[in-house]
Amino acid sequence: MKTMGCSVVITELVSATGLKFNSEKTRRIMDFEKIQEPVGIQIFGDSLEDLAFATKEVEQAGANFVDLNFGCPVNKVVKKGGGAAILKDLNRVRDVFRTTKSATSLPVTVKIRTGWDADTRNSLELAQVAFDEGIEWVAIHGRTRAQAYKGEADWDYIKYVKDNAKLPILGNGDLTSAKKSVNKLKESGCDGVMIGRGCLKNPWIFKESMELLNGVESQQSKKSFIPIFEKLTKFLEAHCEERIQTLQLKKLSCWYASGYPNSAAYRREVFQIKEKAPLIDLIHSYFTKLDALEQADTSAEAFLMGGHG
Repeated sequence: MKTMGCSVVITELVSATGLKFNSEKTRRIMDFEKIQEPVGIQIFGDSLEDLAFATKEVEQAGANFVDLNFGCPVNKVVKKGGGAAILKDLNRVRDVFRTTKSATSLPVTVKIRTGWDADTRNSLELAQVAFDEGIEWVAIHGRTRAQAYKGEADWDYIKYVKDNAKLPILGNGDLTSAKKSVNKLKESGCDGVMIGRGCLKNPWIFKESMELLNGVESQQSKKSFIPIFEKLTKFLEAHCEERIQTLQLKKLSCWYASGYPNSAAYRREVFQIKEKAPLIDLIHSYFTKLDALEQADTSAEAFLMGGHG
């Protein structure tokens, strides 16, 4: 996504406890290349000792900033006190901020949800704690933990927080097109927006958003996916075993197929394939035919995955 025009990239969430126990799988999640900078490594955990250790490891890895995940809604994370669970305890939030700030000279940022549930939305209060403790920015996903990914992101609430907070606020949620991304940026007054799942269907969304923001007519109505898959394959081969390469190409190609003719039939065929070589042949066969077509908007459809936001 960095090569596709994203200004700042952040890793998927990294377990602080996994780092403490020197998990090879956890450390691989932290891998990045110089071309991806500025890059943040996102950590989560419930132990202050482990978070301090992980923060130092992030700095040692050469990242540009430390990003704290207070937004993950999945049970395996929140049941241990990580992710969005911390939103219920602002004193604990302060402790985590102080712990991470004291463990590094890098900037520290945080990604949150609007609150644990509809009755306990507390993003503005958390933003005040973040300001007091020297956090660089607060990124807000416009749903509570209880909502997971149901309903629509509440951008009115994000705007309310932005209007009253004393530090930079980034908005996130339902940014499925360049038009939506730019409109929400302008309407909310946020200092930036974070695009997550939107780029999984349209990897050009960052370039399109910047073009639209700068008043430049987009050049991306017709898209060639084959060079994208060549980039992806190169990155995957450098960092993943072949089983993971195949799995990731399956997922990404199914997301990219959204909004194009016969995408459902393509997805069914993809998941019957076991090996990488025939999968790549199928990808080339299907996506080569799409170069002259425009992708239909499928944002109203259920997404193919949940996520950790």
